[in-house]
Amino acid sequence: MYLFYILLFGVSLLFGCDHQPPAMVEEGAVAQRPDYGDTLLMGSIGEPSNLLPVLASDSASSDINGLVYNGLLRYDKNLQLEGELARSWDISPDNLTITFHLRNDVRWHDGHPLTADDVLFTYRLLVDPAVPTAYADRYLQVVKAEAPDPFTFRVTYGQPLASALVSWMFPIHPKHLLEGQDVTRSPLARRPVGTGPYRFMEWKSGEKVVLEANADYFEGKPYIHRVVYRIIPDPSTMFLELRSGGLDLMGLTPLQYARQTDNLAFKRRFEKYRYLDFSYTYLGFNLRRPLFQDVRVRRALAHALNKQELVDGVLLGLGTATTGPYKPGTWPHNPHVKTYEYNPAKARTLLAEAGWQDTDGDGILDRDGRPFAFTIVTNQGNDARTKSGEIIQRRLQEVGISVKLRVIEWASFIKEFINPGDFDATILAWTITPDPDAYAVWHSSKTGEGELNFIGFKNAEVDRLLEEGRHTLDQDQRKRIYGRFQEILAEQQPYIFLYVPESLPVVAKRFHGIDPAPAGIMHNFIHWYVPNDQQKYQR
Repeated sequence: MYLFYILLFGVSLLFGCDHQPPAMVEEGAVAQRPDYGDTLLMGSIGEPSNLLPVLASDSASSDINGLVYNGLLRYDKNLQLEGELARSWDISPDNLTITFHLRNDVRWHDGHPLTADDVLFTYRLLVDPAVPTAYADRYLQVVKAEAPDPFTFRVTYGQPLASALVSWMFPIHPKHLLEGQDVTRSPLARRPVGTGPYRFMEWKSGEKVVLEANADYFEGKPYIHRVVYRIIPDPSTMFLELRSGGLDLMGLTPLQYARQTDNLAFKRRFEKYRYLDFSYTYLGFNLRRPLFQDVRVRRALAHALNKQELVDGVLLGLGTATTGPYKPGTWPHNPHVKTYEYNPAKARTLLAEAGWQDTDGDGILDRDGRPFAFTIVTNQGNDARTKSGEIIQRRLQEVGISVKLRVIEWASFIKEFINPGDFDATILAWTITPDPDAYAVWHSSKTGEGELNFIGFKNAEVDRLLEEGRHTLDQDQRKRIYGRFQEILAEQQPYIFLYVPESLPVVAKRFHGIDPAPAGIMHNFIHWYVPNDQQKYQR
């Protein structure tokens, strides 16, 4: 799976596969190979937007694409880079040229062989100004890309790019099916053809997406025959489906994890997992709106909120408050940035300094005859965001701000509000990637429609730091650069960084071979299996 900046709507389950040979299972003194067969029914609160990765920026699409496609590289279970479509790679002494040596045994799902021309074609898709992709910036750093032979791909950069290798985790697209087409109209957006461990079979809108094991997968046929993503927007309904046997895997809400699954009957049928998620949740302000252009206002709102209240009340303690875009405890994270303690009095003082007073005594601040009122939008199907919005709404009411909360179906939320920037404020989440390059989300050049800096944040020093950080290879220097970047975000408060939740996946116990690791539980999914005598679904 490719780990870029993906809009998250639920619990993030990281997909990938390692290079370990198929596991052997000890039964007494006899080693037995795992059995093939069965179906995994997975709950998804959102419908994918597009199954061409170059056009998709949501996690529903990403989860499916992660099983359908491959990149040149991927993260292993310990979040270290390893080859996927590339069997090896060389980096020139000046760190400007990377030469990838591709596997020669990979075929697309339609039987066509994968070659370096597919990789070159994918690069050209990413840098084509006519292709509305959110991922172009890293590939625009390439000054030369070539395929000197069918299994060699070479890129040269104008200056070293720290995340160059990471960028080639991006899914490779089939040249023979897309060349000469308008990719925005390609049928592959709904019927993808990849090289990955699972083939696309069916997509019923609003209901399900079905994948089947690729018998010709270059790392071996996956043991689980079929994966079905059931689209169930309501977490409570999804949980009922899990308990009734209609699902095998879902991400639990904190309430479900802590209070609705702690009984013997549930534990006999399911295994729960818990680890700090690879995402952070935030309240982001549309900085194009005059209401949020005064930094004193944004700082006041930060003082009006109690992040620990959200962690305790919404997450039931299953998470941690955060101050920036990096996971606490990782090397890029700066724990020393400015913080905003819960202080309603300080919030009122800052708002008064910005000219907001309750002149008519109705309890709502106003300025120039206009009340301080705005709407927070978030997506349907994520109880934690909805509940966070309700608490934020109450806390802001206490300092004289009128807030409406609007919860919107995922596809409409992205298409009608986020992509065009038509919102006041939003509660959303981003993935946290191991590499700290945050250019796509925070650089001022990325504020166009459909791009990831959709709040319109622009800061000259941040631009300089992001440009410097991505071209610096020394980790200590990068730590200083991104440390200062976090200081500016803390000072400016374009987002109020709320919390990093814990990921709470649950899996039916008949599935064996699960290996919890820093990358999550899905890194070795092709090695999951169900013993024959426990299999539930026939082919």
